[in-house]
Amino acid sequence: MNINLIDKLKENKVFPIIRSTDPQDVVNKVNALLAGGIDMMEVNVENPRIFNAIRSVSDKAIICAGGIITSIQAQAAIDSGAKIISSPIFQTNLLKISKDKRVPFIAGTSTANEAYNAWKSRIPVVKIYPITAMGGVSYIENLLRPMPFLNVIPQGNVQLSEVQSYINAGALAVGVGRHLTVADSYDEITERTRILLEQLR
Repeated sequence: MNINLIDKLKENKVFPIIRSTDPQDVVNKVNALLAGGIDMMEVNVENPRIFNAIRSVSDKAIICAGGIITSIQAQAAIDSGAKIISSPIFQTNLLKISKDKRVPFIAGTSTANEAYNAWKSRIPVVKIYPITAMGGVSYIENLLRPMPFLNVIPQGNVQLSEVQSYINAGALAVGVGRHLTVADSYDEITERTRILLEQLR
């Protein structure tokens, strides 16, 4: 499956992040997000068992394997069916695997300098993390003012009510973790997703 990462993120606006140590919980959360209308999401690889979860849902959702730091993890993620790899940092060895395997790589950056260097290395999309600690929406506005060519995904304790503000500030999409994907029931995740997408239309 060849995906245009930028177009897809722009269309979805929301980039859900699933963090769980339980493979079945990951599968259930992926299904809950799919039912709510989002077909591309990040699954953080909390332990090697999560690769099995990615494998079992990779035919119905576009999975980005998150939290990837080593080449070995990146290879395991791609082998398990992940269509995108994401790292909390910017590492050239992951960039090389991404190019060799033709799998998009989303690099994690915090500062303007890191984001620019990632862009210069031809990384199409950069995460700005942890966005809330960095200054939130105004940080994205200040970052993009001199560098409007950057495709950024702010992430890190983003509230659902803030997603539209980040999009208005110029973000390509917004990474949303626990405020979307941690709930008392999977139905609640589906409902939150539905409501959020309606608000963003």
